[in-house]
Amino acid sequence: MNFSTYMDKVRNDRPLVHIITNYVTVNDCANVTICAGGSPIMTDEVKDINDISRIASAVVLNIGTLNERTVEAMIHAGVIANKNSVPVIFDPVGAGASNYRNQVVETILSKVKVAVIKGNAGEINFIAGMGGEVRGVDSVSQGSDSSAVEALAKKYNCIAAMSGETDFVSDGEKTLKLSNGSALMDRVSGTGCMLSCVVASYVGANGPSVESVASAITAFTVAGELAEPNSRGPGSFKVSLFDSLSNLTDDELDSMAKVQ
Repeated sequence: MNFSTYMDKVRNDRPLVHIITNYVTVNDCANVTICAGGSPIMTDEVKDINDISRIASAVVLNIGTLNERTVEAMIHAGVIANKNSVPVIFDPVGAGASNYRNQVVETILSKVKVAVIKGNAGEINFIAGMGGEVRGVDSVSQGSDSSAVEALAKKYNCIAAMSGETDFVSDGEKTLKLSNGSALMDRVSGTGCMLSCVVASYVGANGPSVESVASAITAFTVAGELAEPNSRGPGSFKVSLFDSLSNLTDDELDSMAKVQ
């Protein structure tokens, strides 16, 4: 599969990605979007969202650090995006960890039509109703098969993506198994949040599909593999990850991709 075709379109189009994310990862999410080829805008002010979500190529809603104001902003951004046919990428960080968080997930998914749901194994299994476990915002579930992403994709008529040691992407009918990555990605806070922004960049340029989401995930995880040999630990790995994603070549992406 030529994932590089999707990467090239992101870099050529420079899609505007409206990102409402948590305050732990906001700067990294902005930078990784640039490295992927997109153009980030991070506003969560409702008065600003009316204009920004309407003209964006994709909108990211990330519930990592919740409060009532930002939840209101996310729902508003999602509704504006839906009215203007802008794809919404939802990252349900920590779904299953608390009653309030679970209520927010349910509310967003009832009021906003999402194009992509991207989460870890615990989050995806929980929302799919398959008993996923999380501890804080970390997955306890292993996610060793594709059943949860397939069920979730069918439940919400969307693309579902589950990140982990092995990644799965499905639209409920077609499912891809992706096997790239570095163990150091689990030692840097926010790599899952960053991945959602890379996915949004690819979806913003190419439209939502199993292939565009899989291309984004593979570009990010291949960049992780390339970054690891140049790293002394988690800190230098994050810097190298940004560099590797920004400098990723078509040949590296297509030749290193492990997809089934």
